[in-house]
Amino acid sequence: MFVKTNVLGTAVMLNCAKEAWELPDGTFKENKKFLHVSTDEVYGSLEDDGTFFYETTPYAPHSPYSASKASSDFLVKAYIDTYHFPANITNCSNNYGPYQFPEKLIPLIINNALQGKKLPVYGDGKNVRDWLYVDDHAKAIDMVQEFGRLGETYNVGGHNEKQNIEIINIIIDTLLEMLPEEDPRRELVSKDLITYVEDRKGHDRRYAIAPDKIKAEIGWEPETMFKDGIKKTIAWFFEHEDWMKNVTSGDYQKYYEDMYQGK
Repeated sequence: MFVKTNVLGTAVMLNCAKEAWELPDGTFKENKKFLHVSTDEVYGSLEDDGTFFYETTPYAPHSPYSASKASSDFLVKAYIDTYHFPANITNCSNNYGPYQFPEKLIPLIINNALQGKKLPVYGDGKNVRDWLYVDDHAKAIDMVQEFGRLGETYNVGGHNEKQNIEIINIIIDTLLEMLPEEDPRRELVSKDLITYVEDRKGHDRRYAIAPDKIKAEIGWEPETMFKDGIKKTIAWFFEHEDWMKNVTSGDYQKYYEDMYQGK
């Protein structure tokens, strides 16, 4: 499904935009731009040596999903080169914040911890990701759309590198800090719930984005430190328990069992 969405879906969108914007002489209407939002996964994996992904880093996807994202990037690059198609590409680090579906680490851990359920951690928990609060990412997209040089790629990173196990410990500590003393869920939240499960196939060890170019050319940089963003995220989930209950019913239960309990 993700191959169809990422590869064919991108091709369909490119063709629709090209058809709508291209003029008889092969140029494109003014003030039109295609912004393709991609991921840092296309670059592969970094060693724990302080290096970063740059826009010039060669693509080296390791999983079928990241390969499909890389394919979509190359389609956009090809339209830029072949047709001088007005487009930008952004490659961002891991997002977190409101409305994130609980297949992702942070909402999964928040939801499970509040229910006293096991907190699944892939492998040894030391995979490193760079975390970007969703509002900061939205601002970056808006600024690239407005000010990005046509044909350019911009890396969007959060300067918040953390191991997965660190994220889980921070969430538990923050939940205990934010839950009122009288809230019965305080008794459920515990680091004893942490459970190591079989690692994902093709699970890259470390991602780290260098957002130097977008800062230098456009003036964007992340504004939300993780300690603040995680509090905002937890507060939002406190206020939207009905939303979480709704999205974790039905098909989600089968997905969860397959991913974390069926191995």
